[in-house]
Amino acid sequence: MKRGDSEIDIVLFDFGGVLAEEGFKQGLAAIAKANGLDEDGFVKTAHDTIYATGYVLGKAPERVFWSALRQKTGVRGDDDAFRQEILSRFTVRDWMLDLVKALKTRGVRVGILSDQTDLLDRLDKRYHFFRFFDCIFNSYHVGKGKRDPSLFHDIVEELKTRPERVLFIDDDLGNVERARQQGWRAVHYVDRDGFEKDIGDIFPAARPYRPSG
Repeated sequence: MKRGDSEIDIVLFDFGGVLAEEGFKQGLAAIAKANGLDEDGFVKTAHDTIYATGYVLGKAPERVFWSALRQKTGVRGDDDAFRQEILSRFTVRDWMLDLVKALKTRGVRVGILSDQTDLLDRLDKRYHFFRFFDCIFNSYHVGKGKRDPSLFHDIVEELKTRPERVLFIDDDLGNVERARQQGWRAVHYVDRDGFEKDIGDIFPAARPYRPSG
């Protein structure tokens, strides 16, 4: 796929907040609200804790994360209930999958690059979306997250391409900036309207279709 004088070989999508609704953050906010806790503070603590415990990098089991979060915040509830609060809110966006399919038909490789735990595997068993992608880079299995700039170098090496030939889409501006610092092209997903304009500028023939009315 051409963009100016250069080519994009592969498009990598973040999962939560891009390919799907941001179930992790929404689920955590619901847990905080049910416990009478500040939602923003609880979500931030949870994000820090999932890294600190190593759960998001596959270095600790889920129960270690929830146990540490209980100790830090005083939240009450069992692991299964917490997990379901999160899983139930990860709704895959069909229009995003339509874009993925459109890119593939035009010879562009597509993949997922996500800081997710084993919950991503559970979600695939429910929605069966892995089959649409050529590669899956999940921090839980890779052992590195997008907070580590070296991850972007590692992925380019594995894909056997050059940084400028990779387009990355993420709703976290920090991740987008780290990707750009490593020479990747990147789009910051804020909302559907803005994203459709951005992706349409890059791939006019694969512009996401939105029914009228």
